Amino acid sequence: MTTTSTPAATVHDSLLVNPEAADALFLAGRTANAFTDQPVSDEQLRAIYELTKMGPTAMNIQPLRITWVGPGASRDRLVAHMAEGNRAKTAAAPMVAVLSFDTEWHEHFPTVFPPAAERKAMFDGNDELRAVMGNNNAHLQAGYFILAVRAAGLAAGPMGGFDAPGLDADLHAGMNRRSFLVVNLGVPAENAWRDRLPRLDFDVATTTV
Repeated sequence: MTTTSTPAATVHDSLLVNPEAADALFLAGRTANAFTDQPVSDEQLRAIYELTKMGPTAMNIQPLRITWVGPGASRDRLVAHMAEGNRAKTAAAPMVAVLSFDTEWHEHFPTVFPPAAERKAMFDGNDELRAVMGNNNAHLQAGYFILAVRAAGLAAGPMGGFDAPGLDADLHAGMNRRSFLVVNLGVPAENAWRDRLPRLDFDVATTTV
């Protein structure tokens, strides 16, 4: 099995976006484990969402919901639900986003899919179908979210190690939200990176038929 990488210059030659954007979003973009104390602005949070929401989802359902958790009492409550190895990182990050999906996303169907608003009836009372579609499409949007964070000049540290039911009962009480990812974000510190792990080669991961 090979894990070689195509030279960045060759990749850049095949892209529409400029090399700086490609590097920031993909080739040089990294998962961060530590951040400076520089705060994340409200304008950056809004810009991140405005990019995230434009990524495609099935029937434009947009089930992703974001709970921003800045420093303070709510952060302390969040940290209590994190796995032991993630608590210090989450406590220290300048901003944290809890990503969840709305279990009642279909209620917005007439707004997000007006050409066929009547299709909302397909999902009324079908909790299982809504959960599958909500989960799948929110995970898709989580990928857009991480790229949007990078586009805003920040780095993301996504983590799945937390007590999701406990977090939802605490921070999302009375809300139709089911959490699946906690993402630390901010300006990366000097010690933010581990050595980059290998990526699979094109011939290993793709098939032409």
